Amino acid sequence: MIRFLSARLLQSLIVLIVMSFLIYALIGLMPGDPIDLMLSANPDFTSEDAARLKALYGLDQPLLTRYGNWLIAALGGDFGYSRLYSQPVLDVVGPRLANTALLVGISLALSLLLAIPLGIAAAVRPYSPIDYLVNLSCFAGISAPPFWLALMAIMLFSVTLGWFPAGGQAPPGASPWETLQHAVLPIGVLTLASVGGFTRFMRASMVQTLRQDFIRTASAKGLSRTRVVYGHALRNALLPMVTIVALSFGTLFSGALITETMFAWLGMGKTIYDAILGNDFNLALVGLLMATGMTLLGNVLADLSYVALDPRLDFRAEGT
Repeated sequence: MIRFLSARLLQSLIVLIVMSFLIYALIGLMPGDPIDLMLSANPDFTSEDAARLKALYGLDQPLLTRYGNWLIAALGGDFGYSRLYSQPVLDVVGPRLANTALLVGISLALSLLLAIPLGIAAAVRPYSPIDYLVNLSCFAGISAPPFWLALMAIMLFSVTLGWFPAGGQAPPGASPWETLQHAVLPIGVLTLASVGGFTRFMRASMVQTLRQDFIRTASAKGLSRTRVVYGHALRNALLPMVTIVALSFGTLFSGALITETMFAWLGMGKTIYDAILGNDFNLALVGLLMATGMTLLGNVLADLSYVALDPRLDFRAEGT
């Protein structure tokens, strides 16, 4: 297992370095670097001043040289300053990453807790009323835009009923209950937006697994339907679900932009969006790299889950 993990972590590190160069190059193509913005905002700022500052910060050097300097500084823990917030990038990203982890972690857990039993219930009784009801609910959840769900949640639970705050986050030092009150609506919207897709994947995987020969053999041996479904089929049906969850891991961390914007939730999605709009190169670069790292981490955890779910897989075979 140590050999397998070492190989996977090395592969992830190489991918992360390659992606850091690609993201750095693409961000460098964005119009208007910070020096140009200073030139356009200050009439006393001359072109000679801009050239001097570009030389000072190395912006006049070739791309590979600039990337090499950034990579050396990043390996030392220096990711630069955020232009928008006038703070070190890590000081800006840290709290927002924690906010997104809270939002995504709870919503992902709730989505799976709902999707797995619903998918099983629909798969063991195909074309039954419960199957049609589950499929209809899934299509409704998938089709409803997240911004519409957010608006409906705010109007119902905040404006009409007054149960939860309409947005924002609890102030520093607030109680866990107050923090949870601010998080209920964005977590609920993000859960509704993702549970439909997970349920559909779970149903399809379980239907396919129940048609396999080993399931028919287990039924022929006289095992109960419950033991066949939960003791034999479920572990195999979860393998495709692990892949789907791993692929959506990084997307959830960076892609909850609409939900975070609607509820004024200071998370990574909104931070990356604001950084790109504000030409905050350092913040956008680190935010996108973190999203990439989360995707790679999800893939590593998925590989470990495969071996736990399917004993036929071997770490030694995977590591060679």
